[in-house]
Amino acid sequence: MTTCRDRCGACCIAPSITSPIPGMPNGKPAGVRCIQLGEDERCKIFGHPDRPAFCAGLQPSEEMCGSSREQAILWLDELERATAPL
Repeated sequence: MTTCRDRCGACCIAPSITSPIPGMPNGKPAGVRCIQLGEDERCKIFGHPDRPAFCAGLQPSEEMCGSSREQAILWLDELERATAPL
């Protein structure tokens, strides 16, 4: 997989983001929809310099995205739990 799945947006909902996002100066908690996720489920600031480095680091792959939006959310939820501070 080299491009995002249409109408997915899992990576803009499932993970927490601790750095500022335009419109969300304190980042966002896990499971909260990013304010920059458009109605088409695409990032409105993709490629913009204000896009958090964390977001830019997420690249579509078979492992992360699975075969559905639901699988992607489950994988990202598990990653969130595995990397959460104790």
